[in-house]
Amino acid sequence: MTTEDFSGFGLAEPLISALQKAKFTEPTPIQQQAIPAQLEGRDILGVAQTGTGKTAAFGLPILHHILGMQGRATPGCCRALVLAPTRELAVQIKDNFRVFADGAPVSTALILGGVARSGQVRAVKRGVDVIIATPGRLIDLMDDGVVHLDETRFVVLDEADRMLDMGFVQPVRKIVAALHPKRQSALFSATMPPEVRSLAESFLKDPLRVEVAPQATVIPKIEQRAELLDGPAKRGRLRDILNGEGVERTIVFARTKRGADRLGQNLVRDGIPAEVIHGNKMQNARQKALGKFRQGIVKTLVATDIVARGIDVPGITHVINYDLPDEAENYVHRIGRTGRNGAEGVAITLCAKDELPKLRAVEKIIGTELIPRVAGEPTKAKPRKRPGRPQRSAQPGAGRKPKQAAGDAPPKRNRRRRKPARPSAQAR
Repeated sequence: MTTEDFSGFGLAEPLISALQKAKFTEPTPIQQQAIPAQLEGRDILGVAQTGTGKTAAFGLPILHHILGMQGRATPGCCRALVLAPTRELAVQIKDNFRVFADGAPVSTALILGGVARSGQVRAVKRGVDVIIATPGRLIDLMDDGVVHLDETRFVVLDEADRMLDMGFVQPVRKIVAALHPKRQSALFSATMPPEVRSLAESFLKDPLRVEVAPQATVIPKIEQRAELLDGPAKRGRLRDILNGEGVERTIVFARTKRGADRLGQNLVRDGIPAEVIHGNKMQNARQKALGKFRQGIVKTLVATDIVARGIDVPGITHVINYDLPDEAENYVHRIGRTGRNGAEGVAITLCAKDELPKLRAVEKIIGTELIPRVAGEPTKAKPRKRPGRPQRSAQPGAGRKPKQAAGDAPPKRNRRRRKPARPSAQAR
């Protein structure tokens, strides 16, 4: 089925009015395929990159069905559940639902970690139409008896491959097991590894597969280039790029949380205002940083792969990979933050020599050589050292503590005076 505008789907009138108000006109390919099938009650298995209109593809049918239901949601329950891997994506999905249901009598609640539980508990106790949640906090509220999913008739797993990468496979399976057996389900994923395929087979019933682009496809309007340089030279090169012409709004990706903090501090020292986002920051701080970036108060956002998917900020002109990702597929998601909605974008990768194996893995996925082969190039990435664990020598018994010989004096212990325990919070 194809339609030139959203009115051709037969959606409820409040949704059509809200879409017209928000200037949503022509449905995207994934919306063309997924919306009619879900209106008919089909399960969906969607393979699509971020930025293809997935939220409307599953959100509009859910809202249409809820508007046709009688009464209110049972206290402590929800009619629909959307699971997202990151807090930022969950917040964005809720914002989109508000736009789609503008003026319609549909209640939504956001359940995620990093913020106080009290407001979330109050919202769910009243009963809510749609819960948008991250798995960890939702499991906590389920275990405490606050949330019950036995009446949930619609469920969506968004960015399923990312969810599994983050270790949420068991929480997701526990959540799915608590849902109403007669439900309509949708699973969306940018890639389809065996783990996601297995989850889909256990989760979906006779799903319609919707695939709007080949997996790991790079948006054509993104200009990609990479520069080979020594690691210490990256800081100065990044400063030059950010001070260059045409660089308006930029995301700089770092590999680790500590590296992102250090990079943000260096940019501020170099006279470039920047905000930093990563998983160790409190949710309020993350939303504040993202808000400043979205509003243009700061034009540079330093981030880990936590914002590599699902974050839609208009006007991002550049994405800079200060560090190459450990997973080559994340490169595609990173640079997909620019070149959105038909705009052009630039993706620049700063590659140290020891990162060349990671770059070659990226090139294999995108089918493009970004840096010509160089003499003496390493062919395999060095294994990452685990912090706190000494590297074992290849020699048998190396690194072990030598046994004390007979007659040796026992080693002296460095006894430190133990500090008195701090009083508990209640005592204080």
